Amino acid sequence: MKMIIVGASGTMGSFLSKAFEKEHEIVRGDRHGMDVQVDITSPESIENMYKTTGAFDALICTAGPTFVGPWKNLTDKEFRQGVEGKMMGQINLVLIGQRYIKPKGSFTLITGALTDEPQRNFANASAANGAVEGFVRAAAIELENGIRINAVSPTVIENSPQYFPFFPGEIPTTMRQLEYGFRKSVFGAGTGQVIKTH
Repeated sequence: MKMIIVGASGTMGSFLSKAFEKEHEIVRGDRHGMDVQVDITSPESIENMYKTTGAFDALICTAGPTFVGPWKNLTDKEFRQGVEGKMMGQINLVLIGQRYIKPKGSFTLITGALTDEPQRNFANASAANGAVEGFVRAAAIELENGIRINAVSPTVIENSPQYFPFFPGEIPTTMRQLEYGFRKSVFGAGTGQVIKTH
């Protein structure tokens, strides 16, 4: 299987790349290059990525820039970080990617527990997550050629301890739980699902 992982240099993306490369052809996509360079805030960059990679079987996105900071600092400009990044960036990966993905392929996007359990400093991420989850459910009933789409929703992950203070009382999602959430999406039969790993 040819699998594109967008956000491949990040904590989640690098872990998933190593987990899947033993069994599948992995194309690592990232702002900084790797196998292919992509900035998900730019539709043109996304299109160029797909032109470079060609047809593929599965896309995983672990990238989703948002604004993290106090509510009082939120303005239109700051809020658009999540709108252009985690929301429209992931949506455009699907809208553009549907022209390149093979029949019966799959898209897996990233959301998170903040959709339902907001925390201080993360209003932007909560809103973007909710929008992406709504998109996943809607896209699932219209994508053609047997193409599936799901989202994986972890809480704070164990390999990102710098975020633990922002999630008081949350039991971190282990990297194994994260991996199997993505496995369920990519290799399972479900579509339109939000797969919670918390």
